Order: sequence, then structure tokens, then C-alpha cells
Amino acid sequence: MPGPLDALGWAEPWIGRLAALGHDGAVPGRVTRGDRGAVLVVTADGARPTTVLAAVRPRPVVGDWVAVAGGVVVATLPRSSLLRRQDPSGGEQALVANVDVVLVVCGLDRPVKPGRIQRTAALALDAGATPMVVLTKADLVADPAAARARVERANPGMAVLVVSATSGDGLEELRALTGGGTVALLGESGAGKSTLANALVGATVAATGAIRAGDARGRHTTTARQLHTLPGGGVLVDTPGIRSVGLRVASGAVAATFDDITALAAGCRFADCAHHREPGCEVLAAVERGTLAASRLAAWAALEQEAADAGRADDQARRALARRLGRRAREAVGRRGEDQ
Repeated sequence: MPGPLDALGWAEPWIGRLAALGHDGAVPGRVTRGDRGAVLVVTADGARPTTVLAAVRPRPVVGDWVAVAGGVVVATLPRSSLLRRQDPSGGEQALVANVDVVLVVCGLDRPVKPGRIQRTAALALDAGATPMVVLTKADLVADPAAARARVERANPGMAVLVVSATSGDGLEELRALTGGGTVALLGESGAGKSTLANALVGATVAATGAIRAGDARGRHTTTARQLHTLPGGGVLVDTPGIRSVGLRVASGAVAATFDDITALAAGCRFADCAHHREPGCEVLAAVERGTLAASRLAAWAALEQEAADAGRADDQARRALARRLGRRAREAVGRRGEDQ
């Protein structure tokens, strides 16, 4: 009979990864909720808050598979993917591990922001996950099909779905596209993530809150990332609303987000064309022809620059850490020499 871990996706390659860690007697578990201090882990014996050993690296987040021994997490299994962003302080914030699909949730009761969609899509692609746009609250607008068409034009190649958790419209199509893996919801507060999570799970697993009439903003009804099993297979991770989507991605993720520009760039005269003023630039020619929106090219350039800046900051942080470790090693060697 299937156990609680089977519903969470316990199978190969995770079985082999646990065995390779060499923790004799350790049992597998999956992190289903992340709070300060401890994580909620589901093992074959059920769910319980579990302490994480201080030496465990990387620190487990929701979606991680972990090894549990003696009632504590002793290791994080090697991940298949990690959804991450740059937090407001400039550091990296891990959001969800081992994610397959990221649903970029946008409410139709407010302006849909192309930049937020592009940024979130870049985070998903950087993690190796598939981004999809989900336009919620379709029952609140007169022409949801037109809204869908606008978002599709602004994000060529990306799946865009229109749903109403109230009426159920679009939910079956969404279930068909996302079932079987680990699906994460990402969007701003009030976009309808919690209502969508309840509809997909088929139970009230997330609190929902009222929306302010003046600006369509919502309160943070979800306060921590939490993983739920889906009736048709797979799991869903509901996340708190995020005000800003800070990029913490490789430039390849930006290229994948703007694959239409990447395809055009293959025809540029120069391999290192920056699509600014270079002669023979096929991207600029597409803008002049009207087949590529100038606003999309500008969005690409902004995200490329942000990704490059984040990469340089990471390099500087790594060099600073290496200098500190080297200094400590030299000091330790000096102290040993004095003691001899």
C-alpha cells in the first residue's frame, strides 16, 4: 500500500541519492513547511517538526528531500533544482527545492505587469523549471480572453492560462498541464494564490483574505511556504506574496526567457552583438520592422544587466570569503608555530 512518502514523490533517483550519502540508519523525509528554527518533515511515520543539525549544508527548504536520524535532519539530499531570488538585502534567498513547474500567478483585478512575469520566468528557468502564467479572477473581468491574448503577445512561447477558482473555469486545463510533479505558486499578495491552492488541492489548506478595494492589494494570508499533495498526483507549494522579484540567475536564464530575441541574435553580424547600435544587428532590424516590440528589447537589456550585476556581486563575495578563510588559515598556522 502506498505510504505518505509515495504521494510526495519518493522514488528513484532520490532512493539512490539517500543511499549514496552513507548515513546508515537514516530514513528519508520531505520538507513540507519552513519556519524559523525547525522544518516540518514528512517521513513514513508522518509529519513532525524536526531540528536541523547546524552542520547540514545546504540548509533544507520546502521541497527538499532530507535524511533523518535520531529525530533530527542530518543531511539534505542533492537537489534536482532550486528556485531562488535575490532578497532585498542583496543576498540569496532559497524559495523551493526540486521544483518542476512554476506558476506565475497574476490577478486580473489589477494591472498585469510584464516585467514581473519576465522576472519570475527567469527565476523558474534558472532553476530548470517550466514557467507558466496563470491569470486568476477571470470572473471579475468582462473579456478574460483578451487579457490572455495580451499576455501571450508579451511573452511569446510561454503557456498562459486563465482561471477562476470561484467558477472553476480553467482549472481542469491547469491540472492537466501541471499534474505529477512539484508545482510552485509565485506572485504578489492578493493575486489569488491561496484561493487557487485551495481549488487545486480540493480542500481549505491556505487562508484567504479580503482585497482592499482602493488598490486591489491583499494581505499576506500565506505566511510561510507550504507543500500540499494534489488529488491527481504531484505536490503544490503555496508561497507568501513577494513584493519584488530580485534576479539571482545566470545570464542563460534571461536568454531562455527571451528566446525570441535569442533566436534573432543568431542572425546578427557579430557574435558578441549587444543589440544597441551595432551594424548588422538582426534584433534591431526586427524592431524597425515592427516584428519585435522595442519595450521587449528594453526589458531584455534591463534583465541582462541586472543578472550581470548580481554575478559580479557573487564573484566579489566569493573572493572576500576566500580572503577571510585564507587569513584565518595563515593565523592558525602562525599560532601552531608559536606553540612549538
